[in-house]
Amino acid sequence: MCLAVPGRIVEVRTVADIPMGTVDFDGIRKEVCLAYLPEAAVGDYTIVHVGFAISLVDEASAMETLAMFRELGVLDGELEGAAPAEPGSAAPAVDP
Repeated sequence: MCLAVPGRIVEVRTVADIPMGTVDFDGIRKEVCLAYLPEAAVGDYTIVHVGFAISLVDEASAMETLAMFRELGVLDGELEGAAPAEPGSAAPAVDP
């Protein structure tokens, strides 16, 4: 299954002229392409699908969706292979 998952942007940067970011998904951080959302900023919540941020969403909607995914047991499968982020650490190098 390949769901679009909400997460909070914790870092924004440019790599080879492409906007990239680190997004926190309920404690797991992944590298995400922000090319479709050049206005995205640290602290924004975004919906991510196959490594691309595809839309911005409000915090309440993001939290509701994450809670539902946890309840259904699908969140771990969607974030499979990603290691939990250490507080204050750089995001792990994991393919989204």
